[in-house]
Amino acid sequence: MRVPANDTARPLTITEQARRAQLVGVTIELVARHGYPGTSLARIAEAAGISKAAVLYHFATKDAVVQAAYGSVLDSLTGYVGTAVDAASGSAAVEAYIRSLILYLHDHPDHTRMIVEGLSGATGIDDTPHAPSRRDVVASLIEAAKEAGDYRPGVDAQATAVIVNGAVDAIVSENLANTGFDTTHAAEVLIAMLRAACGR
Repeated sequence: MRVPANDTARPLTITEQARRAQLVGVTIELVARHGYPGTSLARIAEAAGISKAAVLYHFATKDAVVQAAYGSVLDSLTGYVGTAVDAASGSAAVEAYIRSLILYLHDHPDHTRMIVEGLSGATGIDDTPHAPSRRDVVASLIEAAKEAGDYRPGVDAQATAVIVNGAVDAIVSENLANTGFDTTHAAEVLIAMLRAACGR
């Protein structure tokens, strides 16, 4: 965790850690509700019940606290999905990735909006929806499914990973626009398509 803006040497106290966690939490809520442009340091301070100067003690700029919030969301998301994937193997791991990712983003709409806003390009966050690392993680799961004999040897892991991630993004985007959209069913449709296209 980043040390306070005015002290780069000493470790954080428990109180400082708690305050920073509070600021990250309210920032996620505010960005989800008002977007990045509508989230100011003053608004963050008001939501946390502290002064703007107190916010600046912990985070030097608005972008710094937004970046911390984005990082917190990603840590939570990847931890959840990683646990689901690690409990499976072969094609079941690919399917666990799809189900857990879609379920998490459905159940945490504020986190979904935080990710969308974080990737808007205005926040200074060095990440994109098309980062090679995201594709490579899924491609490695597909390669493992091929080695396990669940998928055909000729399946193109990289291309399939791009398609899977694109479909997941489309499902999540549709759910943001239409909260009645059945993401669980959509995840199962995607999995059925993947089995038909890649299975032996």
